[in-house]
Amino acid sequence: MTTTRSLLPRPLMRGLLAVLLAVSLVGCSAAAAGLNSFQSPDGRYAFLYPTGWTRVQVSGGPQVVFHDLINSDETLSLVVSEVNPDNDLSNLGSAVAVGESLRRNVIAPEGSGRAAELVQAEERQEGGRTFYDLEYAVHLQDRDRHELATVVVDRGRLYTFAASTNETRWNKVNDLFHQVVTSFTLLV
Repeated sequence: MTTTRSLLPRPLMRGLLAVLLAVSLVGCSAAAAGLNSFQSPDGRYAFLYPTGWTRVQVSGGPQVVFHDLINSDETLSLVVSEVNPDNDLSNLGSAVAVGESLRRNVIAPEGSGRAAELVQAEERQEGGRTFYDLEYAVHLQDRDRHELATVVVDRGRLYTFAASTNETRWNKVNDLFHQVVTSFTLLV
């Protein structure tokens, strides 16, 4: 049996491994580059949003709204609705059922002049909670849009976190929007 010996002394080999590990970790954190974090003042939830986006105050609408300073029709919003405190997300239906309900009642209600199609609906488990990740193609009279959303129920609240853009920009921001929407997390 033959054995191979490293040509490098053991301390140097350890040093090289440490450098490789550090470079790998920096590469992993580059995936989150260009994103800022937001945490609610009450410490209930947090999420990432793109650098260069600004928060906009909206009265009578979503609890939190951000939009891109350059492409102002790209938005990120959080709507918090009250639900029965005994319900969890599965009590509201499957990912497809909840996605269709949001499509009919919120995104494109009858008489709104909008049409929407639920493109994809998936269930995801994270931190002991169930999230539904939803994707929509939204048709307005003058343009088409694309929207990603995630919904989760916690302590009698339904959180709907969504990112939306003009269809012409969708291919450019698709990966970024997926990263942002799935970053939504409940902290308590």
